[in-house]
Amino acid sequence: MGMLLMISSAVVMAAEPAASTSTLNDLFGEINKYLGNVFFFDVFQFVVPSEIDPNKPSMPFIVAWLVIGAVFLTIRMSFINLRMFRHAYYILRGKYAVPGAQGEVTSFQALTTALSATVGLGNIAGVAIAISIGGPGATFWMIVAGFLGMTSKFTEATLAQMYREVRSDGHIMGGAMEYLSRGLAEKGWSQTGKVLAIIFCILTIGGSLGAGNAFQVSQSLTAVKLQIPLLAEQPWIYGVVMASLVAVVIIGGIRRIAHTAEAIVPSMVVIYVLACLWIILSNATMIPGAFSKIITEAFTPAAGLGGLIGVLVVGFSRAAFSSEAGIGSAAIAHATAKVKYPVRQGIVALMEPFIDTIVICTMTALVIIITGVYNSPDTAELVSNREGAALTAVAFGSAISWFPIILSISVVLFAYSTMISWSYYGERCWTYLFGESSTMAYRIIFVIFVVVGSVTSASNILNFSDTLILAMALPNFIGLYILHGKVREALSTYLSKLKSGELDREVQ
Repeated sequence: MGMLLMISSAVVMAAEPAASTSTLNDLFGEINKYLGNVFFFDVFQFVVPSEIDPNKPSMPFIVAWLVIGAVFLTIRMSFINLRMFRHAYYILRGKYAVPGAQGEVTSFQALTTALSATVGLGNIAGVAIAISIGGPGATFWMIVAGFLGMTSKFTEATLAQMYREVRSDGHIMGGAMEYLSRGLAEKGWSQTGKVLAIIFCILTIGGSLGAGNAFQVSQSLTAVKLQIPLLAEQPWIYGVVMASLVAVVIIGGIRRIAHTAEAIVPSMVVIYVLACLWIILSNATMIPGAFSKIITEAFTPAAGLGGLIGVLVVGFSRAAFSSEAGIGSAAIAHATAKVKYPVRQGIVALMEPFIDTIVICTMTALVIIITGVYNSPDTAELVSNREGAALTAVAFGSAISWFPIILSISVVLFAYSTMISWSYYGERCWTYLFGESSTMAYRIIFVIFVVVGSVTSASNILNFSDTLILAMALPNFIGLYILHGKVREALSTYLSKLKSGELDREVQ
């Protein structure tokens, strides 16, 4: 109770300075400007400087880093994202559960915890933003990124299981920071691994406060305030309510987070998917035209080659923000799963980008394209302000008047589940840097940022969140490149046991 009172008082103090919104906006903007110069510099700048050709294609370094890495891993793992899809389903059903396996949560709970972080406003707000910026063609590249990202997720989740540390109190420390520090130490690069692990932790903590927290609150508020006008005038009320709900769960740690995610995620996905299907099937005659736009504009945008690269960049950036494949965040959740073989949890993890990006994001995109809100003059202000959740709400409302109420419920659930999972990601990285005894300090900071997100601008938070989340891929993929051989070897051993029937005999 004392902890809750501490957090509640901190929340109230954070809610009071609503007048300082412009200062917060400026702060996010300034931080993002400097970080953007480091992680988002144009890789084509060295080929054709913008001073020579202002209309040349541009590709941010960090997006190119993700694309190349995902393609490389998909080839090296022999398209594991296609070959093991059915086996992943059997694992989730519990067919290969082995008694006595060490961990804090089940494979399914680890998956739902990771999904609760990814199946969120990236699917609702992010897709709407991607289409409003890059057009319908951005959807195609989001799907491609999701397909390639399945292998990235497999690799990082497997490594998280391989290098996790089970501490004396039963808590598990695992994720990119562990396989960067311990894995690279095995290669003789101990100091490099420690530095990369520290960088990853700093970026993850920042990402948890931005993308995993303030962005979720800010975007969900844009949809909810359409139904509750009071929140448009007093947004801090929404922040305080969400902060209190988040605090109740995150104090309980990964087990309570996993149980909450296990309860929320399936329900919220079903509600949202059914709502999308209702609109899509009600406009069945427009589906072929929507897919035609998605495919055609992915390869022949109006702005030529520069436009093509731009659409690809938007698609991959939004997909990375949505599924977090290659980012390293979900590996923290998958490290806690009870499995006998690290590869087994990696196979479970590859389901995430499929569910998150290929299924849910595509459905959202079809709703946005079919309703036409992404290029409607009536929604121009929402587009310019990057209020993606509100734009999607308008799309739902254009189909049936009461649909935005369902969307608002989905938005709140998506935002809430994302925040509680990201609080765990940030907390594990905070603990890695400062020790277990400091976790309450992080939780208080996290709860305060919930209120911060309700009173600062969506545009600045979006840019800040993009930068930090995508930047996590830099240290993470260095680890994936260096250690992927170990994963490939473990995968070959696992597949041999599966083919021989040994894995089936273990559970009989």
